[in-house]
Amino acid sequence: MLKVKNLCKKYPTFELDNVSFELPEGYIMGFIGMNGAGKTTTLKSILNIVRPASGEVEILGKNVFENEVELKQDIGFMLGEANYYVKNTIRSVISVVKKFYKNWDEEAYNHYIKLFKLDENKKIGELSSGMKVKFALTLALSHNAKLFIFDEPTSGLDPIAREEILELFQKIVEDGNKSILFSTHITSDLDKCADYVIFIQDGKIILNSTKDDLINKYYLIAGKKGDLNNELISKMTGYKENAFGFTGLIEKEKFDKNGTLQYEKPNLEDIMIYFNREEK
Repeated sequence: MLKVKNLCKKYPTFELDNVSFELPEGYIMGFIGMNGAGKTTTLKSILNIVRPASGEVEILGKNVFENEVELKQDIGFMLGEANYYVKNTIRSVISVVKKFYKNWDEEAYNHYIKLFKLDENKKIGELSSGMKVKFALTLALSHNAKLFIFDEPTSGLDPIAREEILELFQKIVEDGNKSILFSTHITSDLDKCADYVIFIQDGKIILNSTKDDLINKYYLIAGKKGDLNNELISKMTGYKENAFGFTGLIEKEKFDKNGTLQYEKPNLEDIMIYFNREEK
């Protein structure tokens, strides 16, 4: 569905460095990383909103930069809240936008308008942050796209609305012909719905795996300060000390279960936190 190879983009204070990954048909991929790590730059480069300095992007087997207009008919994307034409109503914005898509699906559009409880007579500027996100999602989901690229799609939503969106994502890929790539800071969302996870740090992909393989690769360990020595520190991906001792992340193959340290299965948030710890 999506192939990204050696994508590079350089700014005065930041560089996207040879970003590569693949997303097969019928799956959901979560894209995580700290603020400024390169998530949005990567997504915009895939869509050619930001022109990369080098690299290749293929969608449905075609080069994006050579077939951009054609391929964007098959891409549903959302890059933040809908903050354009704020003085216009939802109805008037839709009347313009749908003319750009040859596969615009009025039935699907009406379905999502009702599902998200959007009032077509409301102006964009009158919508709350959460409703702007839902409107942007409605646009992305209403023209029979095959690949969906979302930047922070659950941002600003309450827990119930987030749960509804994640369930919707899982339904979208059920037929095996559609895929979703979305960035998020809410790693618990990925625990619920992602099949693959990529982790970007300082413009480089440092983890790229199925979600289950990634979580099953590590232990979250804890011990007393007396247990913390140079040998253990060298084995851990990252750690932090507290008043009672320390906690850290370690690969299972480097960990001795027969010792005195406590260990448990980490979640994605644990993995992201410890990969960003300075005490490595």
